[in-house]
This record gives sequence, structure tokens and C-alpha cells, in this order.
Amino acid sequence: MKKFVYFDAAASWLKPQSVIESEIDFLANKYANAGRGICSRAEGVDMLISGARHTVADFIGANVENIVWTSGTTDAFNRIVNIIKNTISNKCPMVAVSDLDHHSARLPFEMLAQKGECQITNIPLNDDLNIDIEHMPKADIYVITAMSNVLGIPQDIIAITQTIRTINQDAIIIVDVAQYVVHNRIDVKKFDCDFLCFSGHKIGADTGIGVLYIKKPDVWNVDKFGGGMVNRIISPENIVLNQSPEKFEAGTLPLTQIIGLPYAVKYLSNWNGGHDLIEYMYDELSNLDNVKIITKRDACMLSFIVKNMHVLDFGAMLGTRDICVRVGNMCASWIHKYLNIDGSIRISVGPWNTMDDARYVVDVIKDLVK
Repeated sequence: MKKFVYFDAAASWLKPQSVIESEIDFLANKYANAGRGICSRAEGVDMLISGARHTVADFIGANVENIVWTSGTTDAFNRIVNIIKNTISNKCPMVAVSDLDHHSARLPFEMLAQKGECQITNIPLNDDLNIDIEHMPKADIYVITAMSNVLGIPQDIIAITQTIRTINQDAIIIVDVAQYVVHNRIDVKKFDCDFLCFSGHKIGADTGIGVLYIKKPDVWNVDKFGGGMVNRIISPENIVLNQSPEKFEAGTLPLTQIIGLPYAVKYLSNWNGGHDLIEYMYDELSNLDNVKIITKRDACMLSFIVKNMHVLDFGAMLGTRDICVRVGNMCASWIHKYLNIDGSIRISVGPWNTMDDARYVVDVIKDLVK
């Protein structure tokens, strides 16, 4: 049988059987809407959703009222921007971003800046391409990418947030852990951030489900309105909302995806990270004259370019050998500009990958770059 190698885990994980079976079982045998009925089946769904919320809260060291369901990291960041806008609407805050940021984390604030509703300042990187804690600018809002999806090195979030608090105790700190969550433990209390988010599909859950952590949900105004978030309407001027998290969850939730999420969390907890595969490929490819590796040996992924070859062309050539990798700017234009390259080739691994996969891909790359 022809060999197919999926080396694009950083884009989206393949789904473990436990996630697939849990969603099929729910759809076939347990389906009902959540928060809408009092029959036994509807109450059963409520319990499943509550159980998933408890699992995620425990996973990141939060309380259940801090956990809000979103459709993913992109949705979470856009919602965070609107939540902040709706709460501090009379201000034009200074927002600190960095060149490590994914488009999802930074573009919503860049769009605000274009409308004159915020200002942007840049957090510098040090010589190791990490956030330069020693030169942290003063700002009202900080966007911190916990791990670049190009460089794959975890940032010292605790040290970063501690530094920010010494600069501005009241700063709003937002942490993007979309890549970080796969490889590192999260403790939101130690992180001392105001918002944190990640996508379920990055850890083996379905697409369409994400997690938004809000440290103090009671102090923030909502950004969406609809069913499920209203407690009662006394008058047009007196609308009483539910407590968090329900007040942030207008409309029908992505029930099937939520129910699969705890199984992905459990599956992730049993994975060793695949660092042996990355290190092997790093050692093999670093010896090739035509290959320039831009990640470190201990990174959680392997990113490189091939001299005198466009990354899209190289990706297409790997595709003809049934090897799936990510090529392009990874929705992370700023770090590629910082490195003075148009794009890169990224290898990222998951629990389904083996050393045989790594050897096969290395052999193919060696053949292609001769």
C-alpha cells in the first residue's frame, strides 16, 4: 500500500477514534439541544456539556465560570476585541503586539488601529527570536503568543506577565496558546492573564470548537446577544443577563464538538510530544547544503527553506510523494518578514507519526534537493 505521511499537526490534528466515537454516539443516541429543555435527554446533554466544561477548566487550572465556548482561536480573538471595546468604549488604548503573532491574534487590533480606535506598539524580539522581556514597552493591552507556529519555541509566559504587571499593574493581558497547548502545561492562575484562548482542532477535537478563558467575567460587557444568555427582560431598559459563562454564549452551542473535546484532552495527555522525530529530522536535514533550517533542534516543529526553490513548489513536490506538510507564510506574515523570507516549509508531528515516517520523509527531501 502506498505510504501517506501527515506531517501537518500544527495546522490541525488527525482525530483519535475516541473523539469520533463520542460524537457519533451523541448524534445517534443522545442528541438534544442544551439549556433548552427539561426532558431527561435534554438534561443529559446539559450534563455532558457541563462535564466538558469541567474537564477543560481542570485542564488549564481555571474555574468553570471562566470557560466560554467559541468556534476557535480566531473567533476568540475577535470576541475579545469586541468585549474590550464594549467595556472601555471611551478609550483609545495602546496595544502591544509582537512579530511572533499569528494573524488571528494581531489583525483584529490592527483593524481597530486603522479606524483610530487603538494604537499599536511592537514588543521586540531578542537574538534568540523570543519576546525580549528586558525591553517590554508600556501599553494598556498586551497580546502574547505563547508559541510561534513557525518557530515552535514556548515563551516564558509567567516571566512575561510578571514583567508586564510591574510596568502596568492594570494592563489587559491576552495569551494565545493555540500552539503552546499541544506541548506545554497551562496554569492560568500562574500565567496571571486576563484572557487566554485555543482551538480544539489543534489537539484532536473537531473543528468549530474553541476555548476562551476570561479571568474576571463579571467585569466585562458581552459582545453577542441572543437566546440562552438572558435571565429575564423586565423592560427594554432593564435586561438581566445570566451569570458567566452563559452570558457570553448566545445561541445554540456547537454541541457535538464540545462533547468530543474532553476525549481529545485525555488523548493529548498521553502523548510524549514527538520530540525524538523532530530532533532526528533536524540532525539529518541540517547536513544538507541546500536546506536552511530556521528552527532550533529543541523546537516543537521543524521549519526550513530550500535554497533557490519556492516553498510552494517544494510543498507540491512533497505532495506528489504523498507527504503532507505546511508551506507558505503560516498566517504569520510578521515573523517571516522579520526573517527576511517570503515563507517557509513546516514539518509538525502528532501521535500517529512514527520514526519510519521521519526516515521516509528525510529520504524524500534528500532526493528532491540533490
